[in-house]
Amino acid sequence: MSDRRMRTASRAKKHAWRRRPAPAPAPPARPGPAEAPPVAPVQKDQGSIAQAALYRDGRRVSTPDSLAETFRELREQPCGMAWIGLHRPTEAELLSLAEEFDLHELAVEDAMEAHQRPKLERYGDTLFVVLRAARYLDAQEEVDFGELHVFVGRDFVITVRHGAAPDLSAVRRRMESTPELLALGPEAVLYAILDAVVDGYAPVVAGVQIDIDEIETEVFGGDPAVSRRIYELAREMVEFQRATRPLVGMLHALMAGFAKYGTDEELQRYLRDVADHVTHTSERVDGFRQALADILTVNSTLVTQQQNAEMRALAEAGFEQNEEIKKISSWAAILFAPTLVGTIYGMNFDNMPELHWAGGYPFAVALMGVVCVSLYFIFKHRDWL
Repeated sequence: MSDRRMRTASRAKKHAWRRRPAPAPAPPARPGPAEAPPVAPVQKDQGSIAQAALYRDGRRVSTPDSLAETFRELREQPCGMAWIGLHRPTEAELLSLAEEFDLHELAVEDAMEAHQRPKLERYGDTLFVVLRAARYLDAQEEVDFGELHVFVGRDFVITVRHGAAPDLSAVRRRMESTPELLALGPEAVLYAILDAVVDGYAPVVAGVQIDIDEIETEVFGGDPAVSRRIYELAREMVEFQRATRPLVGMLHALMAGFAKYGTDEELQRYLRDVADHVTHTSERVDGFRQALADILTVNSTLVTQQQNAEMRALAEAGFEQNEEIKKISSWAAILFAPTLVGTIYGMNFDNMPELHWAGGYPFAVALMGVVCVSLYFIFKHRDWL
């Protein structure tokens, strides 16, 4: 233990990459007891250490309150293991961890930046694992994603959590309740974390399946707002696929590493079980994406059919209206003919010979009848009547 610490101290002088944190601004004066805000515990949880503990032979032997105390006690424990959990740590805290445990600069930068894809990388004796956890929010009917970075060394495990998921306190309780598993070392802790992340996918898969069933009902029920819900769920499935698909290859690589370095066979079996669950989840997510794509196609088809039906109904209504207009126009023209004749002969001019003609009246009536009958047959022939 002491040799590793001496090598770490000597290498720390050569790490020119480490950015020394800028002098921190003076903290604001803390309010007195009467002014203490009620959200103080939340502020504490948002800062750095969620929990740190030292273990020996699978049992907790110490619970340090700070990173410095954790480092000191680990140096004093020749066969101990430190499990440090951080929640959105500061740059200074990550740099102190990097200097103490000789973490690689690229891994530390990834942990600082977050928003990384799931991956597994080895830097010397240290494994660096990035995981994307997920949880289903029933109230909002959406999937919330978190990011977890895990550093695994010979005598330490460091978790850097960005987001609410996963609940690592439950993982710690599980491991502490099975000291024979925890005694297997950091690899067992890594397995437990992977198992917790993968088990957390099951409620998400169940919630998404319910959402898809509801969407199918809404699609065939003609709900106009379903398209937006399909699109939002499809985006979540893309994110879910990005979280689960790389895990398949990562776990196979990790299993190969466990076999290479002679990790406990029981632990290898546990890891294979996690790999099976990840494969099943990844296949389900792929199926969800395909199902949503099919549902979106069906919804587009139904919307198009509905629009076509509405257009056809409008066209039929317009055709019927045109037919009525034709009939009205035809009868108006027929009635206009006798009106025109009667109007002309109703002007009573002296120089209108038909007014003094004995056959004038029969002639006018006959003329009106001929015109009306002729117009009727013309409009009837053209199917206007």
